[in-house]
Amino acid sequence: MEDGPGSTLSTGQLPMALPLLYGANYSVYVRIARIVFAEKEVAYEQEQVDIFSDSESNSRYRMIHPFGKIPALDHDGFLLFETSAITRYIDEGFSGPCLQPTDAKRRARMNQIIGIADNYLYQELVWGIYVEGVEKPARGEARDHGRFSKALSLAPRYLEVMDAFAAQAPWMAGADISLADLHLVPIFAYFLKAEQGQQILQQRPALSAWWDRVSSRPSVKSTDQVS
Repeated sequence: MEDGPGSTLSTGQLPMALPLLYGANYSVYVRIARIVFAEKEVAYEQEQVDIFSDSESNSRYRMIHPFGKIPALDHDGFLLFETSAITRYIDEGFSGPCLQPTDAKRRARMNQIIGIADNYLYQELVWGIYVEGVEKPARGEARDHGRFSKALSLAPRYLEVMDAFAAQAPWMAGADISLADLHLVPIFAYFLKAEQGQQILQQRPALSAWWDRVSSRPSVKSTDQVS
């Protein structure tokens, strides 16, 4: 049998070395991993990597992540990138509360919502509304009005879909919190920095109630910083 992370995962036991998370705290996807670590109460180390800086360390980082994105994870020599792979590894490889439903339908719902977050919500709610509507004006940069307007036109429909999920159960994939909820948190946190985001959310009571629940969790509060 091959000796590696696959074999240790099968028993739920991993080496004692602390996992090392690469990435800057401003990143939506780095924060997702940090929240999952916090929910599992797993100790880890973090090396700040700013992918927007032109530094020698970024060149070295490409040896870990060939596409130069964040986050990446090094656990005792096992290198992993892509946030969903990292969060599933954290959940399955360490002790603590299970963050993935065992029921096939609920697990599929979790995966569906993570896919929606990655393919739709992230681009429009973060880059379209937060970056164009909040961050660029704060830096004195010109807003891309076309992108901002497009995002504002799409956001109500996107949140309507999420509101329907939130109305079915306390958490996105059922009675217990899952990776789906944690994957959404940093996206909504940036989105709600925009006044328009707050207004759109207020019109969706089930989703608003879900946000109140998830945003009050210690894992979310403890990762609510960008430095």
